[in-house]
Amino acid sequence: MVQVLDEDGTVDPWRRRTRRTRRQMPLWQELPLLLVVAFCLAVLIRTFLLQAFFIPSGSMEDTLLIGDRVLVNKVVYDVRDPVRGEVVVFRGTDRWVAQEVQEPEPGFAGKVGRTFGDLVGVSRPGEKDFIKRVIGVPGDRVKCCDDQGRVLVNGTPLDEPYVIRNSPLDVPPNARECRSRRFEEVVVPPGQIFVMGDHRLVSQDARCQGPVPIDNVVGRAFMVVWPSQRWTSLPVPETFDRLSRPAAAPAVPPPAEPAPVGGVALVLPAVTLMSVVARSGRSARARGRRLHP
Repeated sequence: MVQVLDEDGTVDPWRRRTRRTRRQMPLWQELPLLLVVAFCLAVLIRTFLLQAFFIPSGSMEDTLLIGDRVLVNKVVYDVRDPVRGEVVVFRGTDRWVAQEVQEPEPGFAGKVGRTFGDLVGVSRPGEKDFIKRVIGVPGDRVKCCDDQGRVLVNGTPLDEPYVIRNSPLDVPPNARECRSRRFEEVVVPPGQIFVMGDHRLVSQDARCQGPVPIDNVVGRAFMVVWPSQRWTSLPVPETFDRLSRPAAAPAVPPPAEPAPVGGVALVLPAVTLMSVVARSGRSARARGRRLHP
């Protein structure tokens, strides 16, 4: 019992108060709670901020290899539209052929792991999820080729060092196949983008499957995070800086891209987990000091 003294030094019984000690939650109780909180944070981050995507095919080689995992910013296109040169993940339209990913039927443990991966955003993409590079935006005129075999956007040729294996020039163009490098001029419709893979020899893209609605874009792939030796960013190549604005584009520049949230969002659950564990450890050491003065 703590006695509170008045200004004259006398004890006021009505101002007495009881010191209440706060009990610390044991680590074995706090850790499961913390894991639940970290899992919920991961699900929220995956749903609203960013998601890790697995690369299942070679259509973006050598920029992205089979088995790579990329981080995709899912909020950037809430404030602006995609721009040329960005690598985007999107849902294909009915014209887009589903990706053929042959996998053995998983057992019970595999299904549980896949479900968990879907929740936190580290599973394989769906059959209609694709990743390509934006070549044209609404109003652009895209065609191939000039006398050097380059893609032209609004009459300006692209120098594409990221294209290592291109489609052959001697194959006649076919609107239903992406085997040829050459294709007729396409005017990108409003609200859509023209996308192509970096590995043009095998990529099935807008050359034969048509443009993609911007509403189908999931987000921008901005970083390769796995395997660790391939950790790198995915910037817009310099060749796209030379392109003129399409006829349908507004005269005002697009809103500035928000600050990258990848680093913060990626480590937030881990930081939360570590901070609570550290606090529990300090509490345990404090209790130990009180028990053994």
